[in-house]
Parts: sequence; C-alpha cells; structure tokens
Amino acid sequence: MSMGDERGYGTDEPGGRSDDAYSTLGGTRQTRTRMPGGGDDGDPYGRRPARNSRSLIMAVGVVVLLIAAIAFANQGGGDNTSNGDSGKRPEAAGADATAATGTKPVQGRNGTIASGFAHDQQGAQSAAANYAVALGSADMFDKTKRDDILDSVIAPQSIDRFRSTLDAAYSIDFFQKLGLNDDGTAPAGFAFISRTTPIGTKMTKSSTDEATVEVWCSGLIGLAGEGSTKPVTDGWFTITMELKWVDGDWKAVTHSQKDGPAPVGGDNRASSAEEIAGAVSGFGGFTYAR
Repeated sequence: MSMGDERGYGTDEPGGRSDDAYSTLGGTRQTRTRMPGGGDDGDPYGRRPARNSRSLIMAVGVVVLLIAAIAFANQGGGDNTSNGDSGKRPEAAGADATAATGTKPVQGRNGTIASGFAHDQQGAQSAAANYAVALGSADMFDKTKRDDILDSVIAPQSIDRFRSTLDAAYSIDFFQKLGLNDDGTAPAGFAFISRTTPIGTKMTKSSTDEATVEVWCSGLIGLAGEGSTKPVTDGWFTITMELKWVDGDWKAVTHSQKDGPAPVGGDNRASSAEEIAGAVSGFGGFTYAR
C-alpha cells in the first residue's frame, strides 16, 4: 500500500485505500581502506612514494591557477548578474533544485508546520513539501491533532470535505488493520511510526495565485517493537497538490497520490525489531522541508 492509501487520501478524493504492500528498499556503498602492512615498497601504512621536485612544481602551478580562477569567478567574470544570480528567471517552471539565498524561506509557523511561504513558485513548492510531511505524519491518527493540521494546511473552501472524508477513513476498523488500539494509539510496548519524507518537488502548473506541485516522497509506516505483526515498512510515492494563495499564504485545495517512482531495492539487511524501535524513539522527524 502507498503512504496516502494507508491513511485514506491516496486518491483524487481523500478516503481511498489500497492493499498493496510496500517494497523493501535500500542501498549499500563500499569504501576501500589501506591498513598497516598493506603498502607497497615496504611502507607499513601503504603511503605512496614521495613525488620528485618536478611533480611538486607542477602541482603548485595547478593550485595557483585554480585560486586565480576562483577569484575571477567571485568577481562576477564581467557579466551583469549580482549576488551569485545566474540570470535565470525565478518564476521559470520545472524541477530545479532550491538554491541557497539570503531570504528567509518562511516567516512563521502554525504549531510545528511552517507557514508564511513566499508568493512565488519556490514558495508553492516549499508549502507542498511541508504539507506532505504534515499530512503523512502519525499525528493524523489523532482526531484533535488531525483537525489542527487540516486547519493549518487546507484552504477554507476544501476543509469541510477533507475533514468529513478523513474522519470516516480513520476508523476503528482501519486502526485495527494497522495493529493500533481503537483510539489510534499504539499498544503497550510498541511504537507507531508514520512519516513522509520529500525527495524533490516539481511545478506542473502555475499562475499568480494558483499552483499545482508534485512531491516525490518516501515513507515509513508500521508498529515497531518485539513481536510486532505489523512491522515498519517503507514505500515510494508521488503526491500532487493543487494550491491556492489564501490570506497571505499557500493552502492545499486538493490532494492525490500515486505509487512510485521507486528505485531498485538494495541488499541491506533488515534491522531487528529492537533496532527499529530504537530508531523511531531516537530520531525525531523533520518539521521543515525544502
């Protein structure tokens, strides 16, 4: 199942669910380390022979050239841009990475949810990423906290529809299928995790006061603890949000979700229930994305 489908808002209208299971994903990297006794030429630490004086002079010359090039680039190179601006229009659509700027991304927050996003494309993408985190959190399983989240991220004209649909979706039957108590809390001795992590965003439609943003995400959901019959699993999915500029901030009007893109699964060993439970309690989730 996808993250949104688990929670009941994985379709064009909140409330849809699927029974597809998550895949197990991961990856490994290997590094090669020189150990004592493994060197050439009898050096116990594997160090390379010293360079001759000619090689040293050439290396120093390359460093000097690099320093000169960096200094020239920092002076602007004779173009008409300033403050590191490449001259690219900030409103250009696409999946560009967010560059560091001197502008504070947001001006405030509603509880733990960022607010006060910029009235431009980057602000809309930032809002969508943060709202994906909030709507995919474990707080959505608590009625009071869920209402607070909806009040913070959903446009006024859509909030009644979201609230009624999600109230029906987060039912006792749904909680039991996840191994939770009837009130949506975790049984004694277990920790419930539901987290969404944005990988990237893409603007697909934009006007002055409206925007459609896709957020590529990974997510975790399940019960962590020894003997859990609903262990924590991961998934990959793409959330699409239609946003509207309302009272000085971006708000979500619609929310839909589809599976993938999902990378090829790695060969990581699945951690024990104890390790996962420790990670759930030891690593706090992010409250601001992008």
